[in-house]
Amino acid sequence: MNYEAGLLLAGRYRLEDVIAVGGMGQVWRALDETLQRPVAVKVVRPGATNRETFLERFRAEARNSAALQHPNIVTVHDFGEGEESAYLVMELIDGEPLSAILERRGPLPASEARDILYQAALALGAAHEAGVVHRDVKPANIVVDAGGYARLTDFGISKATAGSDLTQTGEVLGTAHYLSPEQLQGQPAGPSSDIYSLAVVGYELLTGTRPFQGESVVATALAHVVHPAPDLPDAVPEPLRTTVMAGLAKRPEDRPADAAAFADALMLPPGTIPEHLQAGSRSAVSPVVAGPGIPALTVLQETGSEGATAAWVGPQTA
Repeated sequence: MNYEAGLLLAGRYRLEDVIAVGGMGQVWRALDETLQRPVAVKVVRPGATNRETFLERFRAEARNSAALQHPNIVTVHDFGEGEESAYLVMELIDGEPLSAILERRGPLPASEARDILYQAALALGAAHEAGVVHRDVKPANIVVDAGGYARLTDFGISKATAGSDLTQTGEVLGTAHYLSPEQLQGQPAGPSSDIYSLAVVGYELLTGTRPFQGESVVATALAHVVHPAPDLPDAVPEPLRTTVMAGLAKRPEDRPADAAAFADALMLPPGTIPEHLQAGSRSAVSPVVAGPGIPALTVLQETGSEGATAAWVGPQTA
């Protein structure tokens, strides 16, 4: 199906204009003619390769998103599927992706960065409580309005922890710049993986750069596994500085215990940072002891705003 302005989906949703394009689909501004309200409609991208795989992940996004009700998560209203089409109807947010804000403004003030991270952590906490791991937390998937209200969106590759996995054995889906070390070593993504990705977002919000930026996507992915994280500047206030750095710890057990703990830590009074967070922060910047068994990585390019997905193909010796 070719999507174009004026097309009416399901006799109800009138497409108006494209507002986002990603590797999996397009997002359109549309009018719900039944309720006379603006909505966002996500459709499978025309001409997408491996369309059946995209459709199955699209269905999973609908199921997982519909199960989540939280003020900081974009609400899903409807889902439909035909022989040549599938669509997901969501609330239309009057805001812009955090990635666009970063591109326009560069690093954000610490208080603003903290508030966005806090809201995103609350959203992740609600998703994890419902048994859903996002697996693709990045600035492009956090929408912020003019008042600083943040919402987590795009559960396109999320996984219900009690459900089936849509990936092949050893495959890792996500954006290499934000993937956790355990994901890049072929281990299952868990709630702590989302915390790591959010900490990468936090680092970028505070410095304008990602903690790991190699000359290629492969080099960037490998750096998450084997390189210590660069420390945040001393000018970043506590407890924001230690909380973000603790989230970048290589081992999941060294990070904040869960997303709620990450959110709570951001709001602690100065001088009250728990020792386990301080230890996690120290761990993040400690040299990684390399040895046999470091997995090899390959990167599969995908069309999208952030570049690529990484797939684990080890174990192999480095």
